[in-house]
Amino acid sequence: MTLNLYEIPRVKTLSKKDFINNYFKPQKPVVIEEFIKDWPAYSKWDLEYMKGVAGDKMVPLYDDRPVDHRDGFNEAHATMKMADYIDLLKSEPTKYRIFLWNIFREVPELQKDFIYPDFGLRLMKRLPMLFFGGSNSHTFMHYDIDLANIFHFHFEGKKECILFPQTENRFLYKIPHSLIVHESIDFSNPDLNKWPALKNAEGYKTHLGHGETLYMPEGYWHHMKYLTPGFSMSLRSIAHNPINLGKAFYNVLFMRNFDNIMRRLKGQKWIDWKNEKAIVRTQDNLS
Repeated sequence: MTLNLYEIPRVKTLSKKDFINNYFKPQKPVVIEEFIKDWPAYSKWDLEYMKGVAGDKMVPLYDDRPVDHRDGFNEAHATMKMADYIDLLKSEPTKYRIFLWNIFREVPELQKDFIYPDFGLRLMKRLPMLFFGGSNSHTFMHYDIDLANIFHFHFEGKKECILFPQTENRFLYKIPHSLIVHESIDFSNPDLNKWPALKNAEGYKTHLGHGETLYMPEGYWHHMKYLTPGFSMSLRSIAHNPINLGKAFYNVLFMRNFDNIMRRLKGQKWIDWKNEKAIVRTQDNLS
């Protein structure tokens, strides 16, 4: 038995009107295959190009180690020069990923290579973020702290994307006071005997290639797995649903700080309690 995942609809191009009516208003994901073909980045951006323009920059790296109470919120596990990191990506599989890196602050000329698209939503122009990963590296299933609408533009390599809307929370073994699900779940190949509630969750899947754009609606859970070395860029627009906007403020102003305080006070016991609570609450939802 496998997860209940529907293929994300694909279109070649998409007008602002069709995006708003068919995907934003109903909050459904979509892949736009040829939206960025006119961007200079479409033909310029690959790993070697990034090595050339940002090779001397120190970059934050993350892997898939279990959450530890000593780690701060989104604290990097290591740092490395971009040139060395790209050499590593090309030479061997690595778990190290670059996550939420605002390269444009350090290499502002890269902003000339793309155009902020007009989807009918106001984009946060100070927050374009890049994401890099090596073969078989992946993120935990998570949603973003601000529950934003996300436009994910993929460049080099192949990436597997699995999404769930917030309506499926009760089946996903969500960790309390956190933005992730139980970290032991491999969403690329889940053990549904060990995690039976996942049989009830309904989500989406797709594979992204060079130049393709994925729209992820507000607060969607996402698991990203790099099938080959590659990278993507995300642009975001704030949550428009008042409930999601309220959750975003709660996460930023309270949840994140509360979790950090409890890590300092309780240590690993706090992490272990949250992991166990995720299982108990999900089992209660089933019964």
